[in-house]
Amino acid sequence: MKLQGTSRELSAEFLGTFVLMIFGLGVNAQVTLAKAVDAPFFSSFLVINIGWGLAVTMGVYVSGGVSGAHLNPAVTLAMAVRRGFSWNKVAPFIAVQVLAALAASAAVYLTYHEALDYYEGQFHVGAVRSIESAGIWATYPKPFLSSLGGLIDQIVGTGLLVLCIFALTDDRNTAPKSNFGPVVVGSIVLLVGMTFGYNCGYAINPARDFGPRLFTSLAGWGSAPFEATSNDGVPFWWIPIVGPCIGGVLGGVVYDLFVGRHHPDDEKE
Repeated sequence: MKLQGTSRELSAEFLGTFVLMIFGLGVNAQVTLAKAVDAPFFSSFLVINIGWGLAVTMGVYVSGGVSGAHLNPAVTLAMAVRRGFSWNKVAPFIAVQVLAALAASAAVYLTYHEALDYYEGQFHVGAVRSIESAGIWATYPKPFLSSLGGLIDQIVGTGLLVLCIFALTDDRNTAPKSNFGPVVVGSIVLLVGMTFGYNCGYAINPARDFGPRLFTSLAGWGSAPFEATSNDGVPFWWIPIVGPCIGGVLGGVVYDLFVGRHHPDDEKE
């Protein structure tokens, strides 16, 4: 039986988010775990940036023509606030995005569990699971970062992401053709990672962070992923959820304020 309507969109959104997450978490795993065998080529932050950029590109290609390839609750929320996306679809879209991230987390764990065990044995003798390896799945702040600093970081990074997405999907501006759009969207993520990835790993996506964080909590890391704090002692886990949601809406508002609202009325909507 063929899926129709919203069910069809949710199915595509799940698969697109899964593809994004399995490639993204996969590159995180490769870069982190390669340190145990002294493989510097695989241990570069640039590799992570390129991997996540391409992961987003593939995720958008998989689902863009069906669901619009939000792949990110912050994008879904911004589309509802600024682009007329149905509010009735917001919660289902976010739910499948989180579930897809959770499923991708399990797939990466299954694939890399032997390398993970070896890594822990090399660097964390006696530790069942370390917070360093938890960073394969979720993001964590640098030791100097405050909770306010982390919130600002996520607002700025996600705001830039959504601002550029709004520009790329604006037919009255210089939007690329649909078959090239995913490449450009992936390049935005690559750029955000290369410019705003240092403080706390540029989650810029609540599902990307919360789904994997929940997985690690259930898969052997216990409460540590939710107890990790910024340098002011405030738990960090909520920052990659709240910050992107604020930043996504703010980015959409800024684009419309400076560009979108000023198109002549007779131009194509």
